[in-house]
Amino acid sequence: MSKVVIMDHPLLKHKISLLRDERTGTRDFRVLVEEIAMLMGYEALRDLPTEEVMVKSPVSESMQPMLSGKKLAVVPILRAGLGMVNGILALVPSAKVGHIGLYRDEVTHKPHEYFCKLPENIDERLVILPDPMLATGGSAVTAVDFIKQKGCKNIKFMCIIAAPEGLEALKAAHPDIDIYVGSLDERLNDNAYIIPGLGDAGDRIFGTL
Repeated sequence: MSKVVIMDHPLLKHKISLLRDERTGTRDFRVLVEEIAMLMGYEALRDLPTEEVMVKSPVSESMQPMLSGKKLAVVPILRAGLGMVNGILALVPSAKVGHIGLYRDEVTHKPHEYFCKLPENIDERLVILPDPMLATGGSAVTAVDFIKQKGCKNIKFMCIIAAPEGLEALKAAHPDIDIYVGSLDERLNDNAYIIPGLGDAGDRIFGTL
């Protein structure tokens, strides 16, 4: 059963408020995005399967839970999604990493693919699909389309900030995936930017304002 999780942890709320602040510089913005991705990843990965293995402590041997399979892939939507990858990998360093490159037409606001490279055996993996912003939902819908075309059925989308319009579009197009949202904002403006939002996440992560 798919689900939508709107985060409500006070640490997450605090860090997102710092992200929104126009005075937050590139370095601090980048660090905050990684920290937020780690906090969100902790929740998104709470249902990873485990198996009992023998562990020898300095005192005795016992059966203890460890991750089973480790069939996990992180596939950020370029370029802003790259800012969230290290936060997720800090939790699961063994995860494979792919990339989906999309750009938004400034007139139609429609996404266009320019790059797609996925880990092998993607159809056997749980895919975490991070992108800081879910605005119209076009890029997220297209990215999930690409991954599903490769046979993958287990997908979780993570965004720091979402507009109601984008969230509804993604839910309608892909009702079978789990969606994790740091903050559900008010609306989109006429230029399809999220209000209040935080500006262009990619520009702020990479200092290309």
